[in-house]
Amino acid sequence: MPKFAANLSTMFTELPFLDRFDAAAAAGFKGVEFLFPYDYPADQLKARLQQNQLQLVLFNTAPGNVAAGEWGVVAIPGREEEARRDIDLALEYAIALDCPQVHIMAATLPPGASREAYCQTFIANMRYAAERFAPHGIRILIEALNPTTKPHYLYASQYQTLEMVKRIDRDNIFTQLDLFHAQLVDGNLSYLIREYAGHYQHIQIASAPHRHEPDEGEVNYPWLFALLDEIGYSGWIGCEYFPRGDTTAGLKWFDAFR
Repeated sequence: MPKFAANLSTMFTELPFLDRFDAAAAAGFKGVEFLFPYDYPADQLKARLQQNQLQLVLFNTAPGNVAAGEWGVVAIPGREEEARRDIDLALEYAIALDCPQVHIMAATLPPGASREAYCQTFIANMRYAAERFAPHGIRILIEALNPTTKPHYLYASQYQTLEMVKRIDRDNIFTQLDLFHAQLVDGNLSYLIREYAGHYQHIQIASAPHRHEPDEGEVNYPWLFALLDEIGYSGWIGCEYFPRGDTTAGLKWFDAFR
């Protein structure tokens, strides 16, 4: 049966962030994920996880200057020192919080920028990250983001991230299969799930096209959940969706998995 993790950056937002851990546990989740931990000391987050017997399954490296349109700095030429500080800080948090994997954010491309230059910078920084993370057994993930949600991100398609992993060529780097983004760009989700099993180490879900609970829209999630069981997927499924209304009221889809 699938293991679901509540995304505390998108769910239970009726509550202050630290109270969302309690709400997720009360709703029956055993795992949580979120975008960024860096506004809080690691020991404060660890206490919330331990109090609620929750496993932290994923978070991201820092996003850079979001107000200026950035979404990660690890691929930006000339920002290598900052990128590696972000990578080191994420590793510190992952170790402290016993988190098995971190999503390293690439960057958005400004108009006229050389995509290949960004790719080369990203590859070099990711090889640095792979070397730093490897002794701790912590996986590194990269994720394709659809261009409607995140215009000009370094990669939009699952096939681009799969190719990027090949180019980085390190054993502890995998893709993150967000089925919402994949449906909007690639489609054929059952093929992606079957054909690339083992290449992705984390899955995220939301309805398409509106990114709400996985009980509406054009994706048949119950069928995909059964397929994931069939192929033996044992990782977590992150619920990175924006509830239609009250988070708890929208969890009827989750009843069968509590």
